Amino acid sequence: MIDSGSGIAREHLPHIFERYWRADDAPASPGHGASAGLGLAIVKRILDLHGSPVRVDSDPARGTRFEFSLSQAA
Repeated sequence: MIDSGSGIAREHLPHIFERYWRADDAPASPGHGASAGLGLAIVKRILDLHGSPVRVDSDPARGTRFEFSLSQAA
C-alpha cells in the first residue's frame, strides 16, 4: 500500500505500531477528527497473527509505503 500523504519522520518510524502513539506534530485527517493512534497497531497485530512481517518506508516529502504479504489458505 502506498499513500501520497505527508509521510512519517524517520525518528517516528520505530513507534508507529505502538497503541495510542501519535506524533505530536501529526495533523488529524481533514474531516476525520483526531486520530486515536490505534489503526496501525491493529493492522500490525493482524499481520503478526498471519505470520507476515510488515515493512515501512517513508519520506515526509513523498508519502509512506507499507509492504506485507498474506498467503492464501488451502
